Amino acid sequence: MIKFIFHKILGWKINGYSKLPVKCVLIAGPHTHWIDLFLGFAIRNSIGEDIKFIGKKELFIFPLNILLRYLGGIPVVRNSKTNTVDQISNLIKSKKEFKLAISPEGTRKKVYKWKSGFYYIAKKSNIPVICISLNFKKRIVTFSKPYFLTANINKDMEKLKINFKDSIGKIPEYS
Repeated sequence: MIKFIFHKILGWKINGYSKLPVKCVLIAGPHTHWIDLFLGFAIRNSIGEDIKFIGKKELFIFPLNILLRYLGGIPVVRNSKTNTVDQISNLIKSKKEFKLAISPEGTRKKVYKWKSGFYYIAKKSNIPVICISLNFKKRIVTFSKPYFLTANINKDMEKLKINFKDSIGKIPEYS
């Protein structure tokens, strides 16, 4: 039903998708509106992949925690005494299959520099990054090919950002 609504009624198309690796970090953007979360659920349903997302532990309180976990949410502790990258990397390493979606901007507002958490999660877990570019104007979602990170974060970030050159968020001025 969601797949039908996403494609036939709302008119979205998915380009470049092929079966995802068993483990990967997906970075989706631009993240400009709360509706992006629901778009992500529709994309996930449409391609039939089990993709998780993270949220601060404080959101996972009863009864919301039941819904968030059902939707693929994973609570993380974000404070000075914990290392979120290590928490998530250890979780990924403990699973046979694990796909994690993250917004590289880390916020819905316009940013000029991405957060690097996704990078270090993928690097530490030795798994590829896949870019998911959203274009609300054309209603197109584009998946990149898996990209294995090198030892050069600046080069890697430039290569990844190229995949978002045609991205237009729900609020274009935040793209």
